[in-house]
Amino acid sequence: MAINLQKGQRINLKKTEKTGLGEILVNLNWNARPAQKKGFLARLFGGNSGIDLDLGCLFELRDGRKGAVQALGNAFGSLSQPPFISLDGDDRTGESAAGENLRINGNRVADIKRILVYTFIYEGIANWQEADARVTIRYPGAEDIIVRMDEYNSQKIMCGLALLENQNSETFSVGKIVQCFDGHSDLDKAFHWGLEWVAGRK
Repeated sequence: MAINLQKGQRINLKKTEKTGLGEILVNLNWNARPAQKKGFLARLFGGNSGIDLDLGCLFELRDGRKGAVQALGNAFGSLSQPPFISLDGDDRTGESAAGENLRINGNRVADIKRILVYTFIYEGIANWQEADARVTIRYPGAEDIIVRMDEYNSQKIMCGLALLENQNSETFSVGKIVQCFDGHSDLDKAFHWGLEWVAGRK
């Protein structure tokens, strides 16, 4: 069983008495090798190139600290200390069955104000429909929450996917965003994060 979150919809994660929220897994999977274009010109102009998506998030802690967890800049975070969010690694091909994973320490919900999950195209053309990306949020004792990337008419390289917000220091609400942006700075401004952005590599 799974919940397919609709745009604008918000639901609260269910907290159990024994385990709290536990570890919250945010998994990104996509089609790294879409149907290939045929013909000499398509090959000449890179029609067969794959798509490399990166998963990341902006975070804001209750003490005011803000930042990002992402492979770009090697900001992989930590589960056991602030920001209580970590990125497993960087799938450069999209062909790993596990995709890319963010892990959130749900037992430290009281320390986290909000988390904005996003993906961006590190390599490849901005064709979200062919990428067919989807995020699955899993945590103990509850149905999976699925956020599908269904905003296709965009040539922008970045997409805000889901916003997790603290609810009375007990749980998170999850809302589907799926809105595309030109880059990190534009995403930041849209959600009033206030970080300074510079070009980075991985």
